[in-house]
Amino acid sequence: MKTMADRTVLVTGAAKRLGREIALYFAREGWNVIIHYGQSTQEAKAVVDEIHGLGVKAIALQANLLRPAETEFLIKKSIDQFSRIDCLINSAAIFEYDRPSQDDHLVSADLIERHTQINLAAPVLMAQAMFRHLKSQPISKDFVPATIQILDQKLINLNPDYFSYTLSKSALLTATEMMARDFAPYMRSVGLAPGITLPSGDQSQSEFEKAHQVTPLGHSSSAQDIASAAFFLANANSITGTTLYVDGGQHLLASDRDVMFKIKQ
Repeated sequence: MKTMADRTVLVTGAAKRLGREIALYFAREGWNVIIHYGQSTQEAKAVVDEIHGLGVKAIALQANLLRPAETEFLIKKSIDQFSRIDCLINSAAIFEYDRPSQDDHLVSADLIERHTQINLAAPVLMAQAMFRHLKSQPISKDFVPATIQILDQKLINLNPDYFSYTLSKSALLTATEMMARDFAPYMRSVGLAPGITLPSGDQSQSEFEKAHQVTPLGHSSSAQDIASAAFFLANANSITGTTLYVDGGQHLLASDRDVMFKIKQ
């Protein structure tokens, strides 16, 4: 098995979409990979098989991120398998539409709670569990482990679409900065904010392609862009408590609607 200093990354939501691309990128760089999944058993197994084909180690672990006990146990099971985690990347998230002013998509307590549990509480609980393990280990200046939170460019360019989702990610942005202070020098805490990267919801391919171009550069982020940025942050020992926006400059364009709705107008 080829490894990069025997380093291990845990990627949540890694059976599909962006999480899958991030997991495969790290595997190509020689890292051991832990594939977290919720219900996508077959897809997770397929990613593990693909990583094994690259000659590196990988396992798939299931956990329901709505259940705090399973969330924290995911870290324990990962450490049991590989002795430590060098990077935790929280890609798993829910992204459901609501907006307080729209009667057919009103904000509800249930929707706020589900977004908060999966998009905020689970990442924080996992980072905390990872820190508790690392603080009993020797500190190395050559490599400082990291948690990387996948955020969103809209946090710097707020609009009320996807209200509960945006609230949860805004809180995670704040938590990322707070954890950077609390977990140093044992662990770094970093945010990574993509632009519109993959089609979402009922968005057609044509609508996605149009929205993808609404940036100063004429293109937003690709999955490869985000994966390579995550790998850079995982190895950037002096970066903590900040967020890297990888979005073609999308966050620079003020908008009163989410970009996927702007191109429909």
